[in-house]
Amino acid sequence: IPRKYYDEDGIRRYGFHGTSHQFVSLETAKMLGKDIKDLKIIVCHLGNGASVTAVKGGESVDTSMGLTPLGGIMMGTRCGDIDPFIIPFLQKEGMDLDDVLYGLTKNGGLQGISGVSNDLRLVEEAAAEGNERAKLAVDIFCNDIVRYIGMYYAELGGLDHLVFTAGIGEHNANIRSKVCGKLAHMGIWIDEEK
Repeated sequence: IPRKYYDEDGIRRYGFHGTSHQFVSLETAKMLGKDIKDLKIIVCHLGNGASVTAVKGGESVDTSMGLTPLGGIMMGTRCGDIDPFIIPFLQKEGMDLDDVLYGLTKNGGLQGISGVSNDLRLVEEAAAEGNERAKLAVDIFCNDIVRYIGMYYAELGGLDHLVFTAGIGEHNANIRSKVCGKLAHMGIWIDEEK
């Protein structure tokens, strides 16, 4: 964007879940008996709101959310990254701006794609029963996470630790497995027994 929007209006990538990313990074270093200053970590905070952050030497160097929590990976009801011209396109189709923004924040994401729910557990159940839209929602969710991990892997110049946290990250072994399965070529794998 033009620099004046940054200088005059404060528009920048603020990111969200900062305390979560910081805490989890520090705990990872502590659990492994390593100095945080020596580590390259990618933290996936996955819940109804979700973000991915690259942490190098204990400092966040990039994060998936932007000026608002709408950007980044797809979430429960938030669309995540989209082509900005979708908004004026929908307005030209006759939608009111408030309706467009409501759709992107409250009816997008898992809810919008699956048509089932913003709760990933219910979306996965529907996918297991053969609901194609639910399967697509799960696939897009996982692909978004993989895309950010790949970008941050390149940005960090490698990776020491990949961490999953928050409700989905901590409790959903299926999502962790799907994400890491797509990263096997990068040497990332999960011990499924653990």
